[in-house]
Amino acid sequence: MKLFVGLGNPGGKYAGNRHNIGFMALDAIARRHAAAPFRARFQGEACEAVIGGEKVLLLKPLTYMNESGRAVGAAMQFFKIALKDVVVFHDELDLPPAKLRVKMGGGNAGHNGLRSITAHCGNDYLRIRLGIGHPGVKELVHPYVLNDFAKAERPWVDDLCTAIADNADLLAKGEDASLQNRIHLAMEAAGHGAVKRPGEA
Repeated sequence: MKLFVGLGNPGGKYAGNRHNIGFMALDAIARRHAAAPFRARFQGEACEAVIGGEKVLLLKPLTYMNESGRAVGAAMQFFKIALKDVVVFHDELDLPPAKLRVKMGGGNAGHNGLRSITAHCGNDYLRIRLGIGHPGVKELVHPYVLNDFAKAERPWVDDLCTAIADNADLLAKGEDASLQNRIHLAMEAAGHGAVKRPGEA
């Protein structure tokens, strides 16, 4: 069994935040692959789906971002899921908006959700880094990630989540090496080749 984890903060107040794009991606996967309804489990919301012929547990931790590892650890322990079979979808400041990168292990780049998962479970899990761009100044990072996506950003956010859902079978089957290119081509085709941050000329 694979474990797909979307990172975000719980509650309507945070639902549209840039920090919650991991939740958005997971919701798109659940819709696309006819997952069972999400229900309260593992200090979060979880459901199961069959994706690419593989059984996958979808998990949205509801512990707030900086305690995400507690929920991930509980799900891994219950289903005896190996760390190499964990895939985490998260926002990435160091990538331009609408870009996606796949990375196994590595640093956590100051991301509290990743830091918590690494502390509780180990570091060698697959990260799906979803670019949201950087506000340009370190002091603006906190309000930037906890602000909703601007109306002008919603088309690329929706198209990125849809492209991820359409290609989630690659992750379920362990063929993540080709995911990056598939998503790049899908976003180019949708007209999101060079997306700017809000306020950029």
